[in-house]
Amino acid sequence: MTENKAKPKINGSMSVEEALANRRSHRDFLPVAISADQLLQILWAAYGTSSGGLRTTPSAGATYPLEIYAVVGNVNEIEPGVYRYIPDEHRTVKTVVGDVRHKLCEAALDQKMVAQAPASVFFSAVFARTTKRYGERGVKYVYMEIGHAAQNVYLQVEALGLGTCAIGAFTDSSVKRILNLPKREEPLYLMPIGYYK
Repeated sequence: MTENKAKPKINGSMSVEEALANRRSHRDFLPVAISADQLLQILWAAYGTSSGGLRTTPSAGATYPLEIYAVVGNVNEIEPGVYRYIPDEHRTVKTVVGDVRHKLCEAALDQKMVAQAPASVFFSAVFARTTKRYGERGVKYVYMEIGHAAQNVYLQVEALGLGTCAIGAFTDSSVKRILNLPKREEPLYLMPIGYYK
């Protein structure tokens, strides 16, 4: 278990407009560690809790179908492994021991940036949380929600002077096995994060 190192920052040195203007997908990362505080800030931006107990990402009917994981390989003060983010407590819980970046890279059709980046944010979804309320239409709402969360990651990463790239190409069954995802969770998105060349 990794306790939060600091509360999420809600004031930064970069405006939203500047982050939007500079946002790019980066696919070539330096072998440099990121900090635990940087990673936790990114997880908070993706799906954390803000004032009044609301999330940083809109959710249809506040059903919150997404689960967020950090795949850690080279992060200061955090041992390599896979960690599930607990939004209400702004902390992570280790779910897999050891560095799985190379295995995850293979599952992601050998996209080298997955092994190269010091960490990745991974998104899965429990569709039933949303479809229980909205029926089949809820599937679309889940896809909308992951788009909101991923854009938050892009903007937060940019504001921290880091890079990322959204990846949807991977073998679902392999990813579920490598990350030890519960059966009810469907893998959706992978975002390697780090300093870029």
